[in-house]
This record gives sequence, C-alpha cells and structure tokens, in this order.
Amino acid sequence: MCRLRVTLVGRANVGKSTLFNRLTAGGIKKSTPKTRGKAIVDDRPGVTRDWREGDAQLADIAFSLIDTAGMEAEASSALASRIRQQTEAVIRQSHLLLFMLDGREGITPLDRSIAAALHKLGGRVCVVANKCEGKLHLTGVADGWQLGFGQAIALSAAHGEGMGDLYDVLRDVLAEAKDANGEEEAKAGEADTPIRVAIIGRPNTGKSTLINRLLGEERMLTGPEAGITRDAIDLPFRYDGRDFILTDTAGVRRKARISDMLEKSMVLATRTAIRFAHVVIICVDADEGLGKQDLALARLVADEGRAPVIAATMCDKWGGDTQKRKAMQELSLRLDKSLGQMRGIATVAVSAITGEGVAELLAGVADVYSRWGMRLPTARLNQWLEGRLEAHPPPLAPHKRVRIRYMTQIKTRPPSFALFLNRPSAVPAHYMRYLERGLRDDFGLGGLPLRLLLRKGKNPYDTHNT
Repeated sequence: MCRLRVTLVGRANVGKSTLFNRLTAGGIKKSTPKTRGKAIVDDRPGVTRDWREGDAQLADIAFSLIDTAGMEAEASSALASRIRQQTEAVIRQSHLLLFMLDGREGITPLDRSIAAALHKLGGRVCVVANKCEGKLHLTGVADGWQLGFGQAIALSAAHGEGMGDLYDVLRDVLAEAKDANGEEEAKAGEADTPIRVAIIGRPNTGKSTLINRLLGEERMLTGPEAGITRDAIDLPFRYDGRDFILTDTAGVRRKARISDMLEKSMVLATRTAIRFAHVVIICVDADEGLGKQDLALARLVADEGRAPVIAATMCDKWGGDTQKRKAMQELSLRLDKSLGQMRGIATVAVSAITGEGVAELLAGVADVYSRWGMRLPTARLNQWLEGRLEAHPPPLAPHKRVRIRYMTQIKTRPPSFALFLNRPSAVPAHYMRYLERGLRDDFGLGGLPLRLLLRKGKNPYDTHNT
C-alpha cells in the first residue's frame, strides 16, 4: 500500500508543532533519539530544530506526518544552514507540503521567501492559514493566492477547526499517490469522489430509519425510544451511479439538558461528523415543525461551512397534498427568516416508511454538493460586481468615499470571496448582506454558507498604478 508522507513547512511560530501534535497524538517514529513524545510547543520561535515524524490519522486516512524547523530566509549561522538543508531533504521525499501561515497576520516577507524556495524545490504544496479560530481571522486565506500554490485552507490547529477541508486535500493527494503506484485506476473526475453525508437532528426524528430506507436493509437499530443511536457510524452507499458515505449520528438535545458524560461524547461525535462531511442532512420532525434546536444545528452547519439540506421526516403523517404544501412553505419561510446567512436552503419532505421524497432528497444532496464546490471566474465576478456597485453604490463614509476595486473567489467549500477596497471598516453590515444576496440570486448559491472578506488594498493582479 502507498504510505502518504506529509511535511509541515513554514516560518517559525505559525503552529506547525501544534498541528503535528493534534494529528499524531504523540505517536512518534523514525526520528532522532531526542524526539520522544509530543513536539514541544512554545510562543518563542525556533523551538523545533530536528525534524520529527509521526503516525498521523485524520478520519479514515492514515499517513506519515513530518514536523520541520522554521525555514529562515537566510542561513545566518552554520547551525541554521544545516537545519535548512535537512528540511529541504525531507521536503524532496514528501507527497504533500502543508505550507503554514499565521492567518491573523497574513503573508509576511519571510513567507514570500519560503514560497519562492518551495517553487524551486517542486512538489505539491497546500497553503494552510492557521490560527483562524471561529473563522474570524481569514487574512491568510485571502492572501494565500498570491503565493502561487492555488487555493488556501483555513484551520485552527489548537481548536481542531477546519479539519474537514484538510481531509479533502489529503484524500485527493492519496488518490494521486495510489494512481502513481499502479494501485488504483485513474479517477474519472469529481463524479467518482464519494459524497460524505452526515445525517443529524434532534432525538427521534427518524435519522436511522431514513438510513435504513436508503440502504434498503435494516442496518441501523430503530425504535420508538429516543437515543438508540450513540456513535457516529459511516456507511458506504451507492445510488444512481453515484457513491456516498452516509454517517448516522446520535440525536442532539439542547446543551442545557446535557449532563451525562456519555451523551456529551455522543454530541462530540456528531460535531466531528459535521466537520468531515460535505453535505449535512438536518432531519426535522414534520409534525413538530422547525424548533430552536433545529435552528441551532443549522447554524452549527453554517459555522463549519458545510452544505445543508433540510429533510422534513415522517411526512406520511400529513393529511394530503394541501397540508404538505402549506407545511413546506411555512418551513422555508421560517428558515429564510431565522437563517439569513443561508437563505434558500433546500427542503425536502421525506417518509422513510413509504419511500416518498427519498429520490428528491438524494438529488438535492448532489445538487447542493455541486454548488458548494463551484468556482466562479474572476472576470465574471468583477463584471457582476461592477453592475451591483452601479445599481447600489456603497454608502458614503466620513471624509472619503468607499471604493471597492476588485473581487476574487479565494476558496470553495464553502464559496469564499475577497473584496479589495480602500476602507474595509467603513462598509456597513447591511451592504455586505446586499452583496451576499446578489451572489446567491445571480450565481445559484442559495442555501449555502458564504464567506465575504474585506481586504484593504488595490487589485493584487493589476500591474499598473491606478
């Protein structure tokens, strides 16, 4: 079997050792005698000197992870020179380099110097903006394109956020490595990539019954008692020529009602399933309608940047088409009112007992997954932006007009965009909502969590001084 080798590179103190510890849990091998246990982490730069290798695991992917010393711009001493030579030797033997930045600081001159060195060394590089807790500090993601390695990903090594995006990168690189070794046939494209679908909801909303209907067998234990499912279970599934990985999860009650340690572990497993999913089906009891806990789960899905679909389960209890139509309209209106950040979420009425709506649900999953990974051409985006600005210019700010000069998509999954302008702090929230609504309506991004980042500066691709 192909053993994937992944190396962490970057300047000192960007969190390489923190990410190493999270992914390896201290499992160390093939390193110097001094590197036993976890990597030492400290706020002072330059703590790591010898490279260390550990057995890492992310979901179902096992790989070798290598932590390296910070790469200095110039080898100012004999020791620094030897450290850099050792790091470059490790880089040449790796399948993937995770080039780590500090997401709060953005790109520094030293980052640019390291990027230039990595371009010379060759190999596949993924830019990782670390320290992006709560998706608030995304400067490194917005600037990552300037380094020439394509799309950057945001994560927090300290808090475990963004691991789903990292998983997607590792999965793609692993498939390429296996193909190169003749272990698998080349993939035909995105259509051959399994869609990871987590099914979540409150207790007793029919999640396991829906899983059984999809699989065509009584795979999951079901019953009238709440809380039968405890662990998050992955189940491969194929429908209409498309591969899925379904994850059944435990029902999640309101946080205030959770006191038992077992239930806390169940909720943690559900949160982890959401992080690693591509699409999340939120099961809502058709009789009870949309409750506060359903909205809280939907907000969690939005915060993680996953693609949501609402399944109104047990719709066979409805009296007829008129009642069904009215109930679905009320559900959609409540969602749009309470979740403006994901206006237009796909909603499907489903009965796991009769099979009603199951085909529509899977079609909705495939559709939202496709739109979640959509990339919009920069020229088309800026043409759209020009029209939006002309129809509704930014409000006037004290002393100086707000000028939005340029826009580009910096990331997919979820769709994330950077706008370059002269006064980011002067743009009000209602104008950002205006732009978000336009993106959803004009590019078919309804029901998806969007990220819009404001960056001060000129068009980074414009070589003329305007």
